[in-house]
Amino acid sequence: MTQLSSFMESWRRSARLLIVAAAVFAISLACLSAAEAKSDKEAKPEKKADSAKTEKKTKYSGAELYSMHCNRCHPERYATERTAGQWKTIMMHMRIRANLPAEQAKAILKYLQEDSGK
Repeated sequence: MTQLSSFMESWRRSARLLIVAAAVFAISLACLSAAEAKSDKEAKPEKKADSAKTEKKTKYSGAELYSMHCNRCHPERYATERTAGQWKTIMMHMRIRANLPAEQAKAILKYLQEDSGK
């Protein structure tokens, strides 16, 4: 019985240490978030021309968006496997499930419908 009680005591000690470590981690994460928020407020606003340049650089084609988003959950399908109407129905459903922005969903749908089985 003493082995069991010593095991339980060491387990409780380990659990307490884990709770303390988690609390320290949470507090440090909160401090980092607050520091980042403060630095964001102090940062100078970007010029519109600079943001337009970065927006053009980060714009992906429909095929790239299809590969990035659709491969997260299932294997990629060929566009010729479905008709244009079927892809439209699928994209309406998957836009909600995958939480896709409207612009990206339109680009993916355009890509799929261009190469669809019509």
